[in-house]
Amino acid sequence: MAVTEENTQKNFHVTEVDLRWSDFDRFGHVNNAAYIEIAQEARLIFAEDQFRERGYEIPAAFVRHLEVDYLRAILPDTTKVIVETQVTKLGNTSFRTRQEVKDRNGRVCCVVECVQVTVNIQTAAPRSISKVERKVLTAVASSEVQAQEALEN
Repeated sequence: MAVTEENTQKNFHVTEVDLRWSDFDRFGHVNNAAYIEIAQEARLIFAEDQFRERGYEIPAAFVRHLEVDYLRAILPDTTKVIVETQVTKLGNTSFRTRQEVKDRNGRVCCVVECVQVTVNIQTAAPRSISKVERKVLTAVASSEVQAQEALEN
């Protein structure tokens, strides 16, 4: 179960994700594959909070590219991680998020960058990001993305 909190002043979304026993490997730290699952869970919560709770449908988006940088181990003394998600690029049909996975001491242990492509769910073909989707994504975007969106509007 995860608890979420939105931090609009800093333009990123914060999610707390409980670690499961199965997230740890036999060496006593979070397994590399588990970070990807944790990031995915945080992105789903991000979509729920940013779209559904505002009364919008969650857009269909497929993961196009994932980049993971493991910086430090998360040890069993951490039972929950904090994941901060921010939109760092907003294109015509795709957007990129940057997620920092932090341990119980607030130290960044992993950075996940994910490119997602919005798609027409019937055809699975890429489609343009709608104005509403751009507005929602811009609310949790880097200052560079916000400035670019302001210039285009």
